Amino acid sequence: MAAPLSDGDRRKQISVRGIAGLGDVAEVRKSFNRHLHFTLVKDRNVATPRDYYFALAHTVRDHLVGRWIRTQQHYYERDPKRIYYLSLEFYMGRTLQNTMVNLGLQNACDEAIYQLGLDLEELEEIEEDAGLGNGGLGRLAACFLDSMATLGLAAYGYGIRYEFGIFNQKIVDGWQVEEADDWLRYGNPWEKARPEYMLPVHFYGRVEHTPEGVKWIDTQVVLAMPYDTPVPGYKNNTVNTMRLWSAKAPNDFNLQEFNMGDYIEAVLDRNLAENISRVLYPNDNFFEGKELRLKQEYFVVAATLQDIIRRFKSSKFGCRDPVRTCFETFPDKVAIQLNDTHPALSIPELMRILVDVEKVDWDKAWEITKRTCAYTNHTVLPEALERWPVSMFEKLLPRHLEIIYALNQMHLDHVAALYPGDIDRLRRMSVIEEGDCKRINMANLCVIGSHAVNGVARIHSDIVKNSVFKDFYELEPEKFQNKTNGITPRRWLLLCNPGLADIIAEKIGEGFITDLSQLKKLLDFINNETFIRDVAKVKQENKLKFAAYLEEQYKVKINPSSMFDVQVKRIHEYKRQLLNCLHAITLYNRIRSNPSKSFVPRTIMIGGKAAPGYHMAKMIIKLITSIGEVINNDPYVGDKLKVIFLENYRVSLAEKVIPAADLSQQISTAGTEASGTGNMKFMVNGALTIGTMDGANVEMAEEAGEENLFIFGMRVEDVEALDRKGYNAQEYYESLPELRQAIDQISSGFFSPRDPGCFKDVVNMLMHHDRFKVFADYEAYIKCQGQVDQLFMDPREWTKKVIRNIACSGKFSSDRTITEYAREIWGVEPSATKIPPPNLPRD
Repeated sequence: MAAPLSDGDRRKQISVRGIAGLGDVAEVRKSFNRHLHFTLVKDRNVATPRDYYFALAHTVRDHLVGRWIRTQQHYYERDPKRIYYLSLEFYMGRTLQNTMVNLGLQNACDEAIYQLGLDLEELEEIEEDAGLGNGGLGRLAACFLDSMATLGLAAYGYGIRYEFGIFNQKIVDGWQVEEADDWLRYGNPWEKARPEYMLPVHFYGRVEHTPEGVKWIDTQVVLAMPYDTPVPGYKNNTVNTMRLWSAKAPNDFNLQEFNMGDYIEAVLDRNLAENISRVLYPNDNFFEGKELRLKQEYFVVAATLQDIIRRFKSSKFGCRDPVRTCFETFPDKVAIQLNDTHPALSIPELMRILVDVEKVDWDKAWEITKRTCAYTNHTVLPEALERWPVSMFEKLLPRHLEIIYALNQMHLDHVAALYPGDIDRLRRMSVIEEGDCKRINMANLCVIGSHAVNGVARIHSDIVKNSVFKDFYELEPEKFQNKTNGITPRRWLLLCNPGLADIIAEKIGEGFITDLSQLKKLLDFINNETFIRDVAKVKQENKLKFAAYLEEQYKVKINPSSMFDVQVKRIHEYKRQLLNCLHAITLYNRIRSNPSKSFVPRTIMIGGKAAPGYHMAKMIIKLITSIGEVINNDPYVGDKLKVIFLENYRVSLAEKVIPAADLSQQISTAGTEASGTGNMKFMVNGALTIGTMDGANVEMAEEAGEENLFIFGMRVEDVEALDRKGYNAQEYYESLPELRQAIDQISSGFFSPRDPGCFKDVVNMLMHHDRFKVFADYEAYIKCQGQVDQLFMDPREWTKKVIRNIACSGKFSSDRTITEYAREIWGVEPSATKIPPPNLPRD
């Protein structure tokens, strides 16, 4: 932790995170003391650090509530089109600091807490991360909520309030061990339960076709209890809502099925219903077809759509009486964005409500549904696509299965009319996949049920059009769009790297915080010696701080003047942490064979979680830790090279490591990473990228100039050509001596002397079953890393490239992404209008 600022330094420190007036400080102090008084129970006079954290959280929350109520009133009065972002994951991280930054309260809180003899940073560290996501998809949803509020859109995030989020990762003897993430153990000061909006969700049962219409009967009911979390925009007094559903058993759950004697058993059975929101499935880019997962997907969709329709019908502040009964205008007032296929059931569920409940004509209902829904595709990996067994649907959601069959028939009739006799095309485009086990292809369902389909980086959107959904693109090309991902500059620059934000603001003003494209103005300062020195100084301070954190947390001492070479992301074969491992071994062998030669010192840091059932990913973690064990304890190496596995990588750790990184590794096989957003965070925080032409790397190279990134390896067309020719790992193994030496060392047990055969599966995969062609890019990667070393030895030139990267990172703001979604998919316009704060009268 950084040393506390002296009194004088605190007063002088300029910060773009909110200018503190003396009145604000006094008010925060008074409010804090009041909350602390009520936090402490009568028989306990000594406050714990957690008591202080809760008192501060409640103090900050007080500033949110009036704005939150006023925002919702504002929406009801103006009746704008509302945006509903449906996601099974929201990887929010911590809320306290983000809220202070967005309300412009951070300096006032910092000063007030300091005057009370406490340390704001220490209190911030007490907060648990809300880890309700696996990686990119869930974190993107969190960034989007921030941007939608900052852009004044009437937007709502809808998801599940998992009792246990992404597991906590412990490393024991080099292996990943999972621990449950009991993030709600001490309560959550940021959420508000709304039992008055509790809704029923139905499962199982049977379908009855009657003269009055279709009825889904004899169902099992689970209640969805909403918990609302405020989402503040940046200094515009807009506070939107993230509503997460928690599963509750109804009071009569199973009781009617039991004799009196089994009352205890019946009450215990309530757990079965409540398990729906118990735990986040910890898979990233991998589909797991469990019934509980399908229940989660329908649970969030069914509760959310009831809520959306209630709001559409009443649309008057504080009123729940329907004022709209005609659904003609539904798509003009409601936009539903499906974050990947997980909420795909929104399509048949909206049809079910419109046709069965609201008695809308089938064709009209289908038109309304398509105009309302839009689908974001997040992956091209076949193992990640959701394909549910028809038999599971038949049991769990019988009415939805009927609707999907009917929609599919309509769709196939249309295709058959346009392409008569093309049976193969019908098979490829069908929502129902025939075979030993009939399956429902959820991606195809999303495409036919949406008016817009988008990928998340230009190269990914091209792959979506030209390969994954080629037939659909030929049918309806106007449906397909690209929306390159972005990150919120509030959390990923202002909050996590205040030193950098401050020196940028000194040079170009504060406009970049809500218009990141203004960073382009920094191009005027690339040769400004003072600015070069300031940027280098901020980076060095961040490195010193992170080195101190590592020493405290991991008991490892690292050289803060070494190159901080960082790869943090989920552990997956396609992200190629193994290529990074081979580079570390190659460097090690070079140092060993020539210890007197001068080497650029490096600290290689790799972090990320492996899905608990993903054997190869867990082996990769064991390999990284084993390589570190050997290298870090070799006296010949000293501090020239260190390999560190960053345990339990999560949002709050990302906020520490990203500002400290010199080099960012984005080395997936071309054509596999849809976008990546970590790459953008590193770029805006002044790390240089070594990467393949994949995902958003392509657009980063375009913005900053390819010569200002370290680009290497095969392009998409090279990978395709290699696939046609046939990839033979053995050829590379035999022709590249350093690669052969590294593989032989892994294979022989050099890095696992106590268990020489430990890594046989890894070697076997690399030699015979490597879908991601690690060896094919090895030579280019090692050569490119040599260029990294060369540049790092010239700190001035390195920092000039850093400044150019920061200056050219403006495109990668989620504000830009959301503006494009708003205009091109949702048909709404962002608003710069500030809602008056609660202490001023409304217009």
